[in-house]
Amino acid sequence: MKKVKVTQIKSIIKTNKRQKRTIEALGLGRPNYWNILPDNPQTRGMIRVVHHLVKVEEIETKD
Repeated sequence: MKKVKVTQIKSIIKTNKRQKRTIEALGLGRPNYWNILPDNPQTRGMIRVVHHLVKVEEIETKD
């Protein structure tokens, strides 16, 4: 099963409410926080909204 590691690289100060809520939904909140999430269309859509604030790495798991 594929997963993605999402790392926040920029602050959410001076971003709009939609981007702030998306960062929270991804389980982030501060620069250098990271979370491992399933690689599915819903997650990819959230990443697309905040692509300028995060770094994404694909991870292959044995599940």
